[in-house]
Amino acid sequence: MKALNKTTANKTIRPEKVIQFGEGNFLRAFVDWIIFNMNEKTDFNGSVVVVQPIEKGMIDMLNGQDCLYHVNLQGLDNGEPVNSLTKIDVISRALNVYTQNDEFMQLAEQPEMRFVISNTTEAGITFDPSCKFTDKPASSYPGKLTQLLYHRYEYFKGDMSKGLIVFPCELIFLNGHKLKECILQYIELWQLGDDFKNWFLNACGVYATLVDRIVPGFPRKEIDEIKAKLGYDDNLVVQGEFFHLWVIEAPASIADEFPADKAGLNVLFVPSEEPYHERKVTLLNGPHTVLSPVAFLSGINIVRDACQHPVVGKYINKVMCEELMETLNLPKEELQKFAADVLERFVNPFVDHQVTSIMLNSFPKYETRDLPGLKTYLARKGELPKGLVLGLAAIITYYKGGVREDGAEIVPNDAPEIMALLKELWATGDTRKVAEGVLAEESIWKSNLNAIPGLTDLVVQYLDSIQSIGMLETVKTIL
Repeated sequence: MKALNKTTANKTIRPEKVIQFGEGNFLRAFVDWIIFNMNEKTDFNGSVVVVQPIEKGMIDMLNGQDCLYHVNLQGLDNGEPVNSLTKIDVISRALNVYTQNDEFMQLAEQPEMRFVISNTTEAGITFDPSCKFTDKPASSYPGKLTQLLYHRYEYFKGDMSKGLIVFPCELIFLNGHKLKECILQYIELWQLGDDFKNWFLNACGVYATLVDRIVPGFPRKEIDEIKAKLGYDDNLVVQGEFFHLWVIEAPASIADEFPADKAGLNVLFVPSEEPYHERKVTLLNGPHTVLSPVAFLSGINIVRDACQHPVVGKYINKVMCEELMETLNLPKEELQKFAADVLERFVNPFVDHQVTSIMLNSFPKYETRDLPGLKTYLARKGELPKGLVLGLAAIITYYKGGVREDGAEIVPNDAPEIMALLKELWATGDTRKVAEGVLAEESIWKSNLNAIPGLTDLVVQYLDSIQSIGMLETVKTIL
């Protein structure tokens, strides 16, 4: 079996246009795969310099393979199984900013450099006032980026055509707004001056983005089979689902420079990321949160099996298409297409997604993902959405613990105070006290949900039904 490097496999040399903070699985299976497709299908013609944003990482492994690796995409494409392997050659080199700080700063001097992309985890976009401008480098990611931008500003003497476009991919809402705020805080803290601040605000763009692709990472179980298929000893194979979506809150002129949409990719340049964030939380995360306890208490362990079940599958469709979809404001056809994509992802034949893995912290998840839809549905329709309320009753029942009908143990997991509350409430043996106590808990809901007309009575009705005839038979009563 051959080693994977530029002497054993083709690697095209292209101008370095992108600085990428992060070398992890997600960026390599998502952003770098997108740039590979842009190179193949448009005139983008750019390569990526990877910067390891923390002291310990995997750039030595990357450089050991001349930054070549394969992406293994698995899933369904219009109902047809996909299991592809693509060699990604877009990373030109990888730097450790802690041992190669001079080379890192020299990236700012390259005239063709245009984009900065990052995924430094949710904790990465933070302002740390202990960072000093003279640190080599600053400890925080926004601090490192500010140092780089200032060097570029000085090197090109404030040339307004040499600004950088920044796409953060961290999983926080309005990530670009937060990153821009941190950079402005460093400009003030380090007294970098109004001229630089104006250059940053007018020559550069920091844009919020929403990313969506499940990336399991290195395929440990199948790696020997994959290596045999490739004929290469690739130790950086990264596995991801076929579905991908990148929503970028930026003007159309940026799309001209970063032509991912012209490569036939699911990359959207939009005036506001917010409705797309709301769509994802509502139509993907919302159904996930309620299908999990309903499926588990019905004796189903895998998300795919739940979606394909003759009863629970109808329940999932009801919650997604008849209830949650009715609460969103994007065009109906767009929402239906997204919902169909979500359902196709849920039945991915290559992923055994355990429903119990989704149920950690179910109450806070319901509060952010389902409760807004419940309230909007009630306001618009004048009645409660039965599927969403049944999902809440299923979560409350799941937190009772005990055993399922098939003898499987029910082991809820949450914050100690929530576990203690549910234990105390269920010890009363009174479902009304249970419902009222859970709905009154303002530490979860930020308000007393007993005030929502009819909600307490309906939760009690479903709790009683689950106790008397079981979860599956209760689901049938609302279909």
